[in-house]
Formats: sequence, structure tokens, C-alpha cells
Amino acid sequence: MTIAMDIEQARFNMIEQQIRPWDVLDTNVLDIFQSVPREAFVDAEQVALAFADLELPIGHSQAMMSPKVEARMLQALNVTANAKILEIGTGSGFITACLAKLGHHVTSYEYYEDLSAKAQQRLAAQGLNNVNYIVGDVFNQLGSLRQYDVIAITGSMPQGAEIFTKHLCLNGRMFCVLGDRPVMTAKLFTCVTKDSYREESLFETDLAPLLSTTKKQEFSF
Repeated sequence: MTIAMDIEQARFNMIEQQIRPWDVLDTNVLDIFQSVPREAFVDAEQVALAFADLELPIGHSQAMMSPKVEARMLQALNVTANAKILEIGTGSGFITACLAKLGHHVTSYEYYEDLSAKAQQRLAAQGLNNVNYIVGDVFNQLGSLRQYDVIAITGSMPQGAEIFTKHLCLNGRMFCVLGDRPVMTAKLFTCVTKDSYREESLFETDLAPLLSTTKKQEFSF
């Protein structure tokens, strides 16, 4: 009982002391952080840190984003119940679960097979079955991407957002982090016409790069 109470207190503190003060006031997002058990998406030895204001390592030099960054991303994306969603970087599966609960269907790419397998087990345990998991380098599969209402990119890129924005539906929204360490900028792209996009800078951050993007000039358009 004490452990359960401690977890609920930690969840409450995460929302009230980290997420709300970072200008996340969307009730749908706050409700998601209340209802999706973040502790179920970390390894057993990390449960005590599941609600801390830090990135948690998940293997392969990858990390789970801090709660406030995850929340700002979800708020910016404004996911609706009928949204078709593309997630690049399944990672721990926590954001995948949030997107699956907020939207209609999620297609989630993960470079590492073991991370994808673990995430799939975690989402299945939560009864979430509206996710299509794909293992591999998304940059090798760009031709197979469809049009999406929401694109969530959970790793940074030095440049090249346009290779993904072209897969947005009209009025679709994409969150990504662009730039080089130590200073990067989280951005929201919105498709306003078939060939034009509105770009909004949200906040500065530092996020591990997506695989295949460590060299600036790998992109060709």
C-alpha cells in the first residue's frame, strides 16, 4: 500500500511540479500523464526515477525524454481522436502509449529490435492494440511512408525536417528537435497547403540524435 501511495504521490508531483510549470495546461495531456502508468515503461531498477525530471537511459545510448519535454510535445501536437500518427523512435514505448490513447492509430518505427519488442510487451500489458510496430532505419523506408495527421520524432536531427513534413496531411502537425548539441530547438511544423508549412519554435533543449543523422550532410533532397 505504501509503495502504491508513493507512486501516486510521485505522479502527482510530476504533473504539478514539472509539467504544469512548463506551460502544459491542456487537460487531455494532463489526463494522459495521470492515466498512462509511466512506471510500467521503465525497467524495474528505474521505477524510483520514473517520475523524475531527467532523461532515463533505455539502452543503445538512447534515453527516455524527461516528462516535461514529452508533455510539451504532446500539447503541441494536439492529437485528436481520429488522428493517424507516425512516431519515429518507439524507445521505451511510453510516448507510443500516450499517442495510442489520444489518437486513432499509431505507426511506430524503432531502429533496435530489442527496444521495439520490449515496448510491444509494455503496450500489450496496457491493452493497447492500435499500434503498428516497424523495426528498422526509417531513413531507408521513406518511400513507404503514407500521409499522417501527426508526426512525432523523438530524436533530434541536425537538419532535414522537410523529408518528413511532406508526409503530413493538410493541417497535420509534426514535432521535431533540430540543431546540434549542446543547443537545439524543438519545433512544430503545420501543413497549411499541399506544399507549404508553418514553422514554430517551441523551446530550446538537448536531445540525442536519431540514428543515421550524426553526419550533417547525409540528407539529399
